[in-house]
Amino acid sequence: MTEFTPDILDTMNKSFSVIHLTIVVALGGLLFGYDTAVISGATEALQRFFNLSAAELGFGASSALIGCVLGAIIAGPCSSYMGRRGSLILAAILFLISAIGSAIPDQFWVFVFYRIVGGVGVGIASMVSPMYIAEISPPEKRGALVSCNQLAIVFGMLAVYFVNYGIALMGTEDWLNTTGWRYMFASETIPALLFLGLLFTVPETPRWLALKNRDDEARNLLSVLNKGQNIEPQWQDICSSIHVTSKTSIIASKMGWVLFIGIMLSILQQVTGINVFLYYAPTILKGFSSSSINLALLQTVLVGVVNLTFTIIAIFTVDKFGRRPLMMIGSFTMAVSMLVIGTAAYLNDIGGYLLVFVLLYIGAFALSLGPVVWVLLSEIFPNNIRSKALSIAVFAQWIANFAVSQTFPMLNDPHGSIYQTFNGGFPFWLYGAMGLFTVWFVYKWVPETKGKSLEQLESLWHKD
Repeated sequence: MTEFTPDILDTMNKSFSVIHLTIVVALGGLLFGYDTAVISGATEALQRFFNLSAAELGFGASSALIGCVLGAIIAGPCSSYMGRRGSLILAAILFLISAIGSAIPDQFWVFVFYRIVGGVGVGIASMVSPMYIAEISPPEKRGALVSCNQLAIVFGMLAVYFVNYGIALMGTEDWLNTTGWRYMFASETIPALLFLGLLFTVPETPRWLALKNRDDEARNLLSVLNKGQNIEPQWQDICSSIHVTSKTSIIASKMGWVLFIGIMLSILQQVTGINVFLYYAPTILKGFSSSSINLALLQTVLVGVVNLTFTIIAIFTVDKFGRRPLMMIGSFTMAVSMLVIGTAAYLNDIGGYLLVFVLLYIGAFALSLGPVVWVLLSEIFPNNIRSKALSIAVFAQWIANFAVSQTFPMLNDPHGSIYQTFNGGFPFWLYGAMGLFTVWFVYKWVPETKGKSLEQLESLWHKD
């Protein structure tokens, strides 16, 4: 194991900065977005190539989420034993294996296996990438730098929309259904190799080094990451944090209610329907008009652009306007958009104009439930239960993600009784209703956290 002595750190000081490390590690977020959204351009091709039923298509599209759940479970032990960087290297290897494996199978179960492998990588990266960035960031820049991971996730989704569209233009629709979809999954090898290679240019985090009693290395690295600053206050905080072992359980600390709020926020982020558009956008958009799959893929790129744009806006507004207003306004706008789409489907008034409501929904999510739920989850849990509670909330989020992704193709199956009864409007009405419930839940139970220290926020849960 390399030790970061002052001489080595002086050399490293010339080759990296906090910004450099953030960009490298945020590639884990980019691959998170890339891997989860690459399926969007291939769902119709997969259904035809493997002759899938609606339930099988739903499982194929959401199978990676099984891996995400597993990855989220093992991310904690891995990051403690292997280190933050070691865990990210493992995630990068899994991304690479999944990209190659998902592109070559002729049997559906083989495809599902490799998608699950990639999902494990996503689950690890979803927890470890922001953790690494937070642990190497100066306190006054931590919020902005950690937000780069969310931005990278959205950028990864947008990038793969462009890639999928470009691949679709390479041949006919028949070619896409037989061969082209393989190129879509194989394209992930490029960012995966880049991520894997660049990870060998970054060190471990000061906090992990300190946890392993490598105090000299940790302190020296902290000095490099905070050039020209007095690191004593920050170093003392790290020492105090790692040398206090709290065995307080969530139940014993009487924090079951705040855990419930965190779990509900995670679930509501998913059951309002966002991944229906992220995973099935081309199929949905093609159904809105007589457009070809190529045009639907191009419209999906527009979805990604809106998602990215409003995520950037959210980064600059969440501390200005507060968490509650953004959450309630965004959730209400999402609900209205879904209800309009569902009603249009029910009345058989389908047309290209519905793209406006899809984009309105995506923009509202990117401004509210997308980034703000992650902000709230990082804030509302007290220090002594934060890691345990956050892992449970993230686990619930992946379970809800899987449930929505698995059930949408069945709810939207033209041969199913629910589709025939409601003419395809039911799932959108359901997601709209969840959006209205989210508005009520946030108004009733979620406190405003803007401008409060973590200690002040802890006091919110002890008023009684």
